[in-house]
Amino acid sequence: MTLNDELLAELGDSGLEQIAGMLGTDTATARDVVQAVSGTIIGGMARNAHYPDGAEALRGALDDHVDTDPFSGDVASLIRDGHSILGHVLGGQGTEQAAAGVSQFAGIDFESIMKLLPLIAPMIMSLLADRATSRDMDAGALADDLNREQAALPGDLEDLLEGLLGAIFGGAVPPQGGPYEPGLRAGGHGAPDGHELAPGTSNPDW
Repeated sequence: MTLNDELLAELGDSGLEQIAGMLGTDTATARDVVQAVSGTIIGGMARNAHYPDGAEALRGALDDHVDTDPFSGDVASLIRDGHSILGHVLGGQGTEQAAAGVSQFAGIDFESIMKLLPLIAPMIMSLLADRATSRDMDAGALADDLNREQAALPGDLEDLLEGLLGAIFGGAVPPQGGPYEPGLRAGGHGAPDGHELAPGTSNPDW
C-alpha cells in the first residue's frame, strides 16, 4: 500500500467530502487533488533525501511525528505544522509553484490548493513516521522507500510532478532558508523579510 493509499484510507469518505467542500468540487475530483498534493510532497521529500544530509534530517524529523494523529487533531496547530514541513520540503516559493501546478492540473483555484497543502503535509509526515519506525528504517532505507513511492504514481501525475519538481529544485537542493511563512502569492519571490525560503538539509525547526 502506498502512502497515498494510506492517506485516502485514513481520510475516508467523510474526510474526502470535507475536502471536496473546501475545494468546491466533487469527491472524485477531490481524490485526484489529494493524490496530486500528496505526490508533490512525497516527491519533494524524495528530492531532499537524494542527499545524505537531507535524508538524515528528514529521518530525524520523523521521530517527532510518531504516534501523532493529524486526522483528528486541532486544525490550527495542524496548519502551523504543515507550513513548517512545506518550508523544509519545498520552500516558500516552491510551495507556491507546486500549488500553481496542481491548480492548473486539477482545475481548482490556487488559493484552495494553498489551503490544502499545509493540511496534507502533516498527514504524510505522520504516515511516513509510523512506517519508518515500524520497519526500523535508517536514512538510506527511507530515501529508497520515497523513491519507490514516486515510481508508483500514475503516469499523468508522474509527468506533472517531474516538471514541477524540476522547476522547484532545478537539479539540485539549494541551502535551506527556514520554515515557510504563508502569505505570498503565486509568482512571489522570497519571504516577507526578503530572504528566499528554499528546501534543503537539516534545520532544528522541523
